[in-house]
Amino acid sequence: MANVAGYNRKLQNILAQQELVPADQLDEMYNNANREGGYLANKIIEGDYIDEISLIGLVSEDCGIPPIDLEKINVDLDGIADMNKGELPLDEDDAKKFTMLPLAILGNNLTVAVANPYDVVTLDDMKLAIQKDIYPVLSTERAINNAIEKHYNKKDQELAAVMDNLGEMDELDDVMLSEKSDGEEGEEGDADLLAGGAGGESPAVKLVNMLILGALKDKASDIHIEPFEKRVRVRYRIDGVLQEKNPIPKRLQGALCSRIKIMTDTMNIAERGKPQDGRFQVKVGGSAIDFRVNSLPLVHGEKICMRILDKSNLAGSLESLCFEPGVLDIVRRSIAAPYGMFLVTGPTGSGKSTTLYSALQAVMTIEDNVNTVEDPVEFEIDGLNQCHVNPKRGLTFASALRALLRQDPDTIMIGEIRDKETIEIAVKAALTGHLVLSTLHTNDAPSTINRIVDMGVEPLMVASAVLAVSAQRLGRRLCNGCKVKMEPDEIPKPEELISYGYTEEEIEGIELYKPVGCSLCNGGYKGRFAMVECLEMTNELKRIVIKGGSNIELRNCGVENGMVTLRRAGLMNAMRGITSVEEVLRLSVGEEEDPNEGGGH
Repeated sequence: MANVAGYNRKLQNILAQQELVPADQLDEMYNNANREGGYLANKIIEGDYIDEISLIGLVSEDCGIPPIDLEKINVDLDGIADMNKGELPLDEDDAKKFTMLPLAILGNNLTVAVANPYDVVTLDDMKLAIQKDIYPVLSTERAINNAIEKHYNKKDQELAAVMDNLGEMDELDDVMLSEKSDGEEGEEGDADLLAGGAGGESPAVKLVNMLILGALKDKASDIHIEPFEKRVRVRYRIDGVLQEKNPIPKRLQGALCSRIKIMTDTMNIAERGKPQDGRFQVKVGGSAIDFRVNSLPLVHGEKICMRILDKSNLAGSLESLCFEPGVLDIVRRSIAAPYGMFLVTGPTGSGKSTTLYSALQAVMTIEDNVNTVEDPVEFEIDGLNQCHVNPKRGLTFASALRALLRQDPDTIMIGEIRDKETIEIAVKAALTGHLVLSTLHTNDAPSTINRIVDMGVEPLMVASAVLAVSAQRLGRRLCNGCKVKMEPDEIPKPEELISYGYTEEEIEGIELYKPVGCSLCNGGYKGRFAMVECLEMTNELKRIVIKGGSNIELRNCGVENGMVTLRRAGLMNAMRGITSVEEVLRLSVGEEEDPNEGGGH
């Protein structure tokens, strides 16, 4: 509906009166929502300050319109159409435009779910447009949009129509090649094609567009297109877990790969025998979203993986990362140091880049020269001097760092440390008056120290250069709309809880939650949270590093000095109802399962 700013102002006043959200954070979310033209309610719910049902109840009490839980009702659009001369009073486009969902019709009376009960002008306009008396009930924008997608199914109908129109076509590569013949298609042309402009009549174009828009709607981080002998599987990575979607006909495989390559700036559609990389950008709802593409030749064709880089998902501050207080204090101390090295470790997709970009924004000032060396530059940040390495032209991490050290830097961020030469330059920079931030691929924080030593750096230099090491994983959050408290007989036995990492004091009267699943989430989970352990280089830890201590010794020293391990961080969030124990066990190992046992020097 229109007048979102008016709704946001009303909701801000309600929440301020109830004192449910800290005033400074409420003001920040209010300003961000208005700047983006979105609903403040979404920011509040995503921040876990209040669940959706409680928020609807507060607004309902203020405006006098009855609330409704769209999860618990069955919307019969066919029945509504039958009672309205065979037509829906609102088609899908109008429902989305006005954020309204028809629920029931009786004579000349139409009951609709609305997200903004205060916008009486729009309600009156709709009454005139559909010639019905409207009786509104209250929901949220997110719940209504999800219900619209669930009940209208316009995207599925379009996809089915595309498939029906393919006929007996076995190969579309000639069509795709002709689209690229002029060789002048740039970013704007790609955006137009993705929006349904020129060239949008091709079935392959439509199919790629739907795959991308579907991934954005589901808030996926990656799209996988995987060829097999008789089918092409499509999977989205949502909240860190791959989920299978509708398969693609095998005959479209070549056309699909060609279309995606055409959208990039570097990939060759005629080359199918070796891996290729590329990227493209699309604009959706006024936001520019980057896609990083990689192709890999397999037995039955090319596998395409597209990483979605949505700048709107980038955290703006360290506080917004919701780290444990102790971890946040260590990170702040590390990036406040005039020189030294702060490292973030974890697997691909664990949020390392988000942490580093947030740290960089915390240290960026007009007085400091802040620089990055990345492969590739994932997010362009105003005020950062960002260098994109290009090994084919001789611009490696090492050569870029050497040049950068002659650029009078204060802070340097290295996208990833991969080899001995890069780590040696980074350590020397950290020891000569520069703050260095970077990532490594290791299992946990303690093993990172010995990994650097294994790469050829002297233990004494490691102890002197490293300020702290943070290891992190992204776990799935339980959906606030459907999670339920586990019954006493469902909670694991005390000896099992202790084996997981809980203490005897914690398991007395412990409350744990489990996923259920609803249309607003994915199998009971919605969104993610950070599990983080942070090892600070204390004097005691330096002595262990210098004498060549093992990973076990390093970790034990860290725990004795207050370090919360990945497993403990997850278990604490399970007690808070943020996630489930099963999710914590999936992402972490216990003390007795240490993957680094026996490591060290």
